[in-house]
Amino acid sequence: DLGATVIDADAIAREVVAPGTAGLARVDEAFPGVVVGGELDREALARIVFADDEQRRRLEAITHPLVGAEVARRSASVPPDGVLVYDVPLLAEGGMAPGFDLVVVVEAPLDVRLVRLAGRGLPEDQARDRMAKQATDEQRRAIADVVLDNAGDPESLAAQARSLYEDRLAPFARHAAARTVPDRGPLVIRDADPDWPRQAGLVAARVARATGKPVEHIGSTAVPGLAAKDVLDLMVTVDDMAEADALRTTIEDAGFPCRPDITEDTPHGSGDWSKRFHRNADPGRAVNLHVRAAGAPGHRFALAFRDWLRAEPQERVAYEAEKRRLAAEHADSEAYAAAKEPWFAAAAPRCRAWLNAT
Repeated sequence: DLGATVIDADAIAREVVAPGTAGLARVDEAFPGVVVGGELDREALARIVFADDEQRRRLEAITHPLVGAEVARRSASVPPDGVLVYDVPLLAEGGMAPGFDLVVVVEAPLDVRLVRLAGRGLPEDQARDRMAKQATDEQRRAIADVVLDNAGDPESLAAQARSLYEDRLAPFARHAAARTVPDRGPLVIRDADPDWPRQAGLVAARVARATGKPVEHIGSTAVPGLAAKDVLDLMVTVDDMAEADALRTTIEDAGFPCRPDITEDTPHGSGDWSKRFHRNADPGRAVNLHVRAAGAPGHRFALAFRDWLRAEPQERVAYEAEKRRLAAEHADSEAYAAAKEPWFAAAAPRCRAWLNAT
């Protein structure tokens, strides 16, 4: 109703095995007896595939490519600044999360699900058996950027979905299409969030899938226990800056507009400190994406500095104290970053000494 294009993978999965389709003919050949009178007996097929993982994989080998082709066809009609919502029941099971800009999990407690399924005619023992073969709640939450609570009535869920669309999805789509980034608001140093590494892993997997290059979680949010801005710093490792420039459009298409005015790190030693810098278009999760050449001084320093702070508690405490002091003096993120450079200059020799010693 808000204007998104919705693709229901479950509905498409039904369409590709509708009467008269090539998909149904292939299912009939692979599973004799499940096609009756030219139509698929879904209950008969369900009993087979939910009881045997090998049979389930045989079915998926037939239907998944057909579903994928139809999804691609429908996706092509969505405008660049539009929101495309995929409803994918087996997203976690299929390891498909990195292929999407954002993953939303809609969940309800087990007892609520059982009552609802019983109301649709599915006996509890069959419902429990099917759930046991699907991803757990924990596995779904592990890939989720957003979790919507579906324990209440439909109006409650609709209100959550509306807020998500208006506050995050629609602005995300607009910024991604325009190659701009949202206003992140005033600088705030937060206590360490133990969920930062998981969130970074989700974004890193998307960037790695888009670029085909290794992606590391670096910076303060990669150091357990360290207070930081709620901004994930990630690093893409490329062979050289020519490859970084060649990947610019790919990275921007993935939702990370480039800052062309930033072409190097502040040097903390000799050598070439060139890099490319992207930020993301998602208003709900700030990310800084640094693209550096493997083995270059800036590449080595980013990894060493992270691991040094992880290994040396006294340095971590000192850095946090400096961060909090400077954040109190500078409300602007760029002014804050510039003000930290003298501390970095003093810390770099200690970091290099630790690196050489270890």
